[in-house]
Parts: sequence; C-alpha cells; structure tokens
Amino acid sequence: MSNKKLMIMDGNSIINRAFYGLQLLSNSEGLYTNAVYGFLNILFKHLEEEKPQYLCVAFDMRTPTFRHKDFEQYKAHRKGMPDELAVQLPVLKDVLEAMNIAIFQKEGYEADDIIGTISRVCEENDLQCVVLTGDKDSLQLASQKTKIKLLITRKGVTEAEEYDDKKVFEKYGVTPEQFIDVKGLMGDPSDNIPGVSGVGEKTALSLIQAYKSIDELYKNIEFVNVRKNIKESLINNKEMAFLSKKLATIDRNIPIDVDLSSCLREEYNREKLLELFRKLEFKSFIQKLQLESIEKETLASQGSYEHITTIDEFKKVVDIVKSKKEIIYLLYADEDQQASQLVSLSVALDSETAVYIDINEQLGEKDVINFLKTIFEDANIKKIGHNVKDDIVLLHQYGIKVNTISFDTMIAAYIINPSRSSYKIDEISQEFLGINLPSEESVLGKGKGRVSIKDIDKNAAVNFACQQVLALPQLTGMLSSKIKEYGQEKLYYEVELPLVEVLAAMQIDGFKVDREKLIQFSALLDDKINKLMDEIYKLAGEEFNINSTKQLGVVLFERLGLPIVKKTKTGYSTDVEVLEKLKGKHEIVHKLMEYRQLVKLKSTYADGLLNVINPKTGKIHSNFNQTVTVTGRISSTEPNLQNIPIKLELGREVRKMFVASNDDYVLLDADYSQIELRVLAHISGDPNMVDAFKNNEDIHRRTASQVFGVPMEEVTSIMRSRAKAVNFGIVYGIGDFSLSQDLGITRKEAKKYIDSYLSKYSMVQKYMTDIVELGKSQGYVTTLLNRRRYLPELQSNNFVTRSFGERIAMNTPIQGSAADIIKIAMVNVYRELKERNLKSRLILQVHDELIVETHKSEIDEVKEIVKSQMEKAVQLRVPLVVDLNIGENWHDAK
Repeated sequence: MSNKKLMIMDGNSIINRAFYGLQLLSNSEGLYTNAVYGFLNILFKHLEEEKPQYLCVAFDMRTPTFRHKDFEQYKAHRKGMPDELAVQLPVLKDVLEAMNIAIFQKEGYEADDIIGTISRVCEENDLQCVVLTGDKDSLQLASQKTKIKLLITRKGVTEAEEYDDKKVFEKYGVTPEQFIDVKGLMGDPSDNIPGVSGVGEKTALSLIQAYKSIDELYKNIEFVNVRKNIKESLINNKEMAFLSKKLATIDRNIPIDVDLSSCLREEYNREKLLELFRKLEFKSFIQKLQLESIEKETLASQGSYEHITTIDEFKKVVDIVKSKKEIIYLLYADEDQQASQLVSLSVALDSETAVYIDINEQLGEKDVINFLKTIFEDANIKKIGHNVKDDIVLLHQYGIKVNTISFDTMIAAYIINPSRSSYKIDEISQEFLGINLPSEESVLGKGKGRVSIKDIDKNAAVNFACQQVLALPQLTGMLSSKIKEYGQEKLYYEVELPLVEVLAAMQIDGFKVDREKLIQFSALLDDKINKLMDEIYKLAGEEFNINSTKQLGVVLFERLGLPIVKKTKTGYSTDVEVLEKLKGKHEIVHKLMEYRQLVKLKSTYADGLLNVINPKTGKIHSNFNQTVTVTGRISSTEPNLQNIPIKLELGREVRKMFVASNDDYVLLDADYSQIELRVLAHISGDPNMVDAFKNNEDIHRRTASQVFGVPMEEVTSIMRSRAKAVNFGIVYGIGDFSLSQDLGITRKEAKKYIDSYLSKYSMVQKYMTDIVELGKSQGYVTTLLNRRRYLPELQSNNFVTRSFGERIAMNTPIQGSAADIIKIAMVNVYRELKERNLKSRLILQVHDELIVETHKSEIDEVKEIVKSQMEKAVQLRVPLVVDLNIGENWHDAK
C-alpha cells in the first residue's frame, strides 16, 4: 500500500460543527464569520497531523437527491440552514478556492456519496484515504484493509475520534458494512429515515450482531427472540427496513469525474487569501500562514523610499515640509508608559516619496528635536498623522506642543466604521483602499517578543515605515470623502478631531492620588477581609480556601446542605449568579458576597492604583481611548478611572484618594442631570416627557404619578424608585423579565409597569418601534451628530440575536447622542479655559461628568464657564441641566 494519502472533508458537516461550536462572530462590516473560522481551525489542525499529499472538500447541493425520489419524506423535517450560516457558505468556498483546494459537488447526490466515490477511487489507485466529517453515517466506509479511516469531529472542537473497521467493530460489535443494516433498523431521525418503529440503537445492534444483515434477519424472522411488540413491528415494517437501509447506504459509484491530480495540494494563492482574510479579519490565520511576507515583494516598488542619515539631509526634509505647510508623518517610540522615547519617524513628501529618519549618532536627538519643534509648534503647518493623541503625549516629553491637527486617519476610520476592534494602518488601508501593507506585528512582533523598530534590519525598517506613511495621503483623501458622504463633517471636524488635543492634555496632566491614604485604605481592607474570613470559617465549621470554587462548593452544598443552583463539568458553580439566588438561605452567603467585593476592591483599586502612580508626578496618567466603544463613549485604561465603584460605601472611599495637585487647587465636578432621559425626550418628542423637563419637575416622580395613576404629592419613595428603574430601563430596551429581576417583583407586575409607562409616554413607544424599523431598512442607526452604528443583528433569524439588535437600535441614538454632547462640552470647556489663559484644567471625564482641577482664585469664573458650555453644548427640545460641586477630593466634589 502506498504511503501517499488523500484527505477529503465533508464540507457541510464540518461547517455545521464549526457554526454551532463557536459563538456567533462577525467582522466590522457585519458579515458572520464564526463558521468559516472554525472550519479553517479544524482543517489546519488535521492537515498538520495527517500531512496528506491530496486534499479535497465535498459539499451537498440544494437540489433533491435520488433518495428523495425513493422516499419523499427524506430529510423533510430538517430545518433550513440559518441565515447566519448560509451567508458563510459561499465565503468558505471562496477561501477554499484561494487555497487551491479542490471542491466536489454534484446535483442529485449528497456529499456522503461523493466521499464514498472518491474513497473508492483511492482504493483503486492504492492511496490511503482519510475522511474528515462530523457525521457517523460515513462509518460504513471505514476499512483497515484498504486504508480508509474516518475522523469524526466532536461538536464545537477541533479534536476528532479516529475510526477504521477494527475500531468500529470494537465500539459497536458490527462491521462498517453491517452498520448500514443497523441504520436500516433503527432509522436516523436527523435525516428522517424511519427505520422500524420501536427499534432503537441497542436492539438494532443486537439483531445485526446475531443475524449479520437485514436479509438474514428476515429469513429467520420467526426465530427472532425479541419482545412481542418489537417482533410485530419488524414483520409489519419489513419494506420500510429495506428502504431505510437503501436510504442509509452511501453510493460509491456516482457519475462524477474524479481526477486525483486536481486534488494534489498546491501553494495557496497568497494574495487572494490575504485579501479574503483581511476582509474576514482573521489576523491569526494571516500570521499563521505568514501571508504578510508577500507584501514586502509586491509593494517594495510602489514608492521611492530614502533613509535619512545626516543632519543636512534632514534639514532638506524640514525645508520641504515648511514650503508645503503640511507634514504627513508617523512617529516611532520605544514603548514605556512612564517615559517613552522617540527613536524614529517617517514623513511622506508626496504621494510616492517617503523618508525614514532614525535618531542615531550621526543624526543626534537634540538636533532632530529642535527641528521637530519648529514644525509641530508652527500653527501654519498642517499635521496629518495616525493616532495623533499619542504623538502629542510623546512630544510633550521633549517640550514640544503640537498645533494645527489637520487630519487623524485613525479617528476618521473610527467615525466611519466604529465596529472594528482596532484601527491599525494596515487594517484600514485594506478596508478602505484595498492595499495590503505589512502589519506592525509581522515586522516588530507582539507581546513579550515585540522589538523596537531601531533593533530590526535597517532596510526592513525603512521599507515598513515608508510604506505605512505613504498610505496616509490616500487614506486622508478616501476617509474625508466618506465623512462628507455620511454627513459626519461636524462630528469629525468640530468634535472628534479637536477632542484629540483635549484627551492628550488630560493624559499629560493626570490626576493626583494621595499615596499614603491609599496605603492606609489597603490596610483597612486587609483587616476587614481577615475578619470576614474568620466569620466565614465559623459559619462553615471549618477552615478552607474561600477562593477555591471546588472547596467552597463542598462547604455550601455538602456540608451546609444549601440547594444546588448550577453545576459545571468540574463540580458546583459558586459564581455571583449562584450566590444571588442563595441570598437569605444562610448567613454565610451574604458574608461571601461581601468578602468577594472587598477582595476585588483591594486588588483592583487599593493595590492596583498604587502600582500605576507615576513616581515622578505622583499622579495617575490614565490612557483615554477614543476609538474603542461603538457608542462613541470615551474609555479609560491603565487604569480604568471610569470604573471606580460608587455603589458600595467602601468603594466610594476610593474617590477620596483622588485629590487636587496642591493646596492652590480644588476639584470641580460637573454632572449632567439625567442626560439620556432628556435626549429621549428630545428624540421622541413625547409631550408628557418634554413638559416635565421644561417645568423642571422630578421626572421619576412624574413617571410614578403617570404609571401608578396617583397625584404627584401621593407618590411614595417605593413608587418613585420603581418608576426610576422603568425610566432608565426603557432607555436600554428593558423587558419584563429583567425589570422583575431588578425590582424583585413578578414578571406580570413588571409587564404592567412597562405597558402603563408606554401608554402614558406613547411617543416613546412610537420612537422604539420606528427606530428598529429604520435600523432594519438602512442597516444602521445614528445619533444627533450622525454617528453611525451598524446593526447586522437585526437581520438575524435567531430570536436572541435579533432581540439584542433591537435593544441596541433603541439605545444607540440615546446613549450615542449623550456621548456626542459630553464630547462637545469637553472641547468647548477645554478651549475656553485655554483661550482665557486660566490655570484651571480639565482632567477627567467619566460618563456624564467632567472634573476640572480649579485654581482657587478662578472658582467663580470656572463655574460659569463649565455650566455655560455644558448646558449650551447642543440645542434640544428640553433644557440641559448641570449640577456643580466643589471639594478637596473627588468624593467630596461629587
């Protein structure tokens, strides 16, 4: 027998396994991708393990097969392929084509028949054959003698069980050929093959083990020793048994041309595959197959690159920039949050010419910095870059202020398509220009293996940096056109682009933290945690590892006998959901929840914040991200200052650690009052809601009065609290189940609240209906400033997915518009403080509040600026209202 091997995949079976085994994924354009991704994972794993010389994939076709002619009900009850999977099938075939993998399909026949026929051809040509499938129907093909083995994938994973005829016999006690007879008796519900009524797998196996075939079984039917009803069924369903066997038999001689040479594995069409993987956003496969290496060959000749090594050459570049009054650039730095160091830059001199400048012995840092200062501080020279905020922060370390940001390609790409997970130059060049560029990761590595651009081969650095910077002029043209087409000019040029400077300034200024108080607070938490541990041990009757799910599960459900809420593969679940359901069952549950809260508070905030205080400034310089959320909200990382807990009293204590820089300053906290409800009133135009805000009424009391049908003065605190939950829940498309959970009431009662609310605020209900329909028809919804959010979920056949899309459609215009408004306010407050040359500065934005570190001599002026700029940020049907507070620390200012 030859050592050469052919692997054939059951295309429909494997893509089904992949689809249902992975959570629903989509790319930034909304195209579902999880099935293709899972299919490729399975393919690559088994290619590495089997190393076949020949490879092909068999697919079913939608047309009826010969089995439908024999039995009209064949597969009749099988549901159609879900849309989320159906759209991925042609994509998978495109990928397979780019990989030069042979595809076989034939009208009137199933993939199983194609697989059977190709496996027969392998036998005839002395080839080993491996069948990769998720369907046990193919077990009938297994043969040790002729080297046909089956790999049956398990649901949702890449692992597979291996079968040859010996393994089939070991597991089932029948040969692969006899497995067909078993199917004839027991039938196959998945294919609607009826079999013999009342005969299951166990009975079918025992009968075929005894009589070897259906033929022999019926020849000896009078001697068959089974229950009376089974025997009667066998006699009455004889024809159906033989028909079912026929339906279950794979046809290994279908009229299909099998040219084995077409199945020989070839080199992939790397450019086509790279294009597809870029579109699908399969970064891991691009790296795995090293597809980006082709770019160095295909793009090297598309521009003129020069490596600047002397100060005279650099001066010429500076002169060109000054004469053009524009610099299109990229900066490269060694990554160190505390003190990043500029190591090089690239500059596009025109659409085809770029230079690379690295700071070395010949081209000293001092000279380069001095020249950069003359360029970046010149307000008459436009700056076009990518992720300019980080450039401003970097150059600030060298005493350089950046003036006149003309365009930021990263921010522009985000405005146009906010669903991407990242906005690197190579990714957006592929999306908007169809250009393949090497990624930073392919050139510099990633994670701990990442190196500085100054440490790689100089030619590679020049090529990489120049290719990247030459994409910026094209991107600027394409993205600016898109922004105009989408009506997003105000959003981009008046809000997002100016915000780049604001966020950079906030990051540079930082927020002072009282280190000593934080240390004391950490010690206090330690004491409380230790005390709680003793109390928990006492209630448990023993000491154990509270952080061990296994040990805690034994204590709760075996020692204390609490009702088991949820089990996992490894034992009892003790997650927060379980503890919530056990509340009130035993005193230990409350103590455990408190323990977990305090441990998280200590590790994340007390100790966590201590680790990120800059030793030079004594401040925390959080990284403000402008392109992370699809709603338009700003996010904060390293650390996340927007997540400081405020529900727990001890959590609120954390805010006391955030203080003004010195005794000359205080903190002014300005908070929009109920901004999302005011936006809802504006967008829906509901007269009841608009009227309440215009008359400066308590909106929650007004809602309670409307929903519960009582006069305003008779609204109780419980009524108001429940009305508040409905008010804010409606903004997020809350349902009766969620509301009942939040309020601890029945679903019936929760539904009554929601229905009553929507009947009183009828225009809100109309808005909710209309916005979902609009989202379905145009594929996206927008905010007041035309910020888009694409909603492919609305087209889903899956109820859960579609319902999620509907909630997002309702919420995005509200939450996104609130994000627009706070950003406008940030830009205007920052600009006003700067233009008046005040010492006070905006240092933080958290959800709907701004924090201004205010010089004591400027308190009244800053109050007026902040309140005025926030309240007139946009003109709505209802007034915007801002609450102002001042304190020595964040807690007191709030």
